[in-house]
Amino acid sequence: MKKFIFTKIFVLLIISPSLIKSQVGDRVVAIVDKEIITESDLRYSIQIIATQNRLDPKTPGLAEKVLDGLINEKLFLAQSYEDSIEVSDDEVADRLDRQLKMLVQQYGSEKEIEEIYGMSISKMKREYQDEIKKQLLVQKIKQTRGASLIISVKEVEEFYNFYKDSLPIVPTEYQLSHIFIKPKPSPERDMSTLKKAFNLIDSLNGGVSFDDLAKRHSTDGGSASQGGDLGSVRRGTFVKEFEEAVYTLKVGQISKPIKTQFGYHIIKLLERKGELVKPQHILLSIDASVGDDDSAITKLNDLKKRAVSGESFAVLAKQFSEDSDTKDIGGDLGQLTIEQMEESLQETIKSLKQGDISEPRKITVGSGYGYHVVLVRSIILEHTINLKDDYRKIENLALQIKSQKKQQEWIEEMRKNIYWEKKL
Repeated sequence: MKKFIFTKIFVLLIISPSLIKSQVGDRVVAIVDKEIITESDLRYSIQIIATQNRLDPKTPGLAEKVLDGLINEKLFLAQSYEDSIEVSDDEVADRLDRQLKMLVQQYGSEKEIEEIYGMSISKMKREYQDEIKKQLLVQKIKQTRGASLIISVKEVEEFYNFYKDSLPIVPTEYQLSHIFIKPKPSPERDMSTLKKAFNLIDSLNGGVSFDDLAKRHSTDGGSASQGGDLGSVRRGTFVKEFEEAVYTLKVGQISKPIKTQFGYHIIKLLERKGELVKPQHILLSIDASVGDDDSAITKLNDLKKRAVSGESFAVLAKQFSEDSDTKDIGGDLGQLTIEQMEESLQETIKSLKQGDISEPRKITVGSGYGYHVVLVRSIILEHTINLKDDYRKIENLALQIKSQKKQQEWIEEMRKNIYWEKKL
């Protein structure tokens, strides 16, 4: 029996506790072109991969393999400079937002992250712009070089025939769609928060310290203790409404209340040097009430009844869902195994049959929450992988192996042409 070895791709989040704090006297373990790899970089990567694979971090040979992997990534980075690969500021900002969302899902809230890392979300974005840009350059050069890589039907069939005895069983998969609604604070609650913001502005105009009011009233846990100071930043760091307000202010000027997805902000511009600004703010969150939750649940129950009565779930999702990532595709969540679902969704799906729609369920989204109803479009039962039912899966596996072989050829070529040295 031929043994098929699956190579798991590990995504090491740049934003990690061990990398946030600079390591004094950190030993250099490798040099690649103009980049270095430190001992703390290596230790962190070993720990992540050991955890993901349930290995002892001291497993013989693991450190050397991980270091080789880090060197290879730096080689791709060096080659991206040589090939004049470019990454825009917008791409960097988008990747930062995505990685921060992953951290929010892992730790539960933005406030929790800020406490763990000892800095505000905005400061984390500033600290890691350069590292994220490097990460994207590596990704882009791999995509650019692999863009022309294709695989024929014959190659897929040959791959399957060679490895079919050791290919994994396809687990039960669920094709899901959902409609998501976030509770909206009542107009009265919104108005009372806005009124409080204007009262604080009156206090500021009367001479009360901005720092003191931020410490006492701001709900931004990452900046309140620093008097609302957000540090020096460039465009692309803040949400649209906040950023537009910041860049219209003069130094020393205080804004009117600015509403964003986070609540109402009072902003003061401390410094400006070209596109570099240093603002401070007071955030007043607009908290939803139990009644607001009930309103969202009632709306979802109504939409469920309409779908059960024959209206298209996909059309209803396009019209009413507030999940920007899925609403335009009819709420499609894709094809998932139970293990790939969040725990809160797993129990819901286990109780449903094909064609069923769940009751409204509460789910966490970023630092907030909402409610959704989930449709089980189809259930594909566990089965032995085969060309008829699973051609795309087999094609992807075959292309992955072909890509890995090609990538190894590129690495061997770069190791000949780009300076690198281990310092262990």
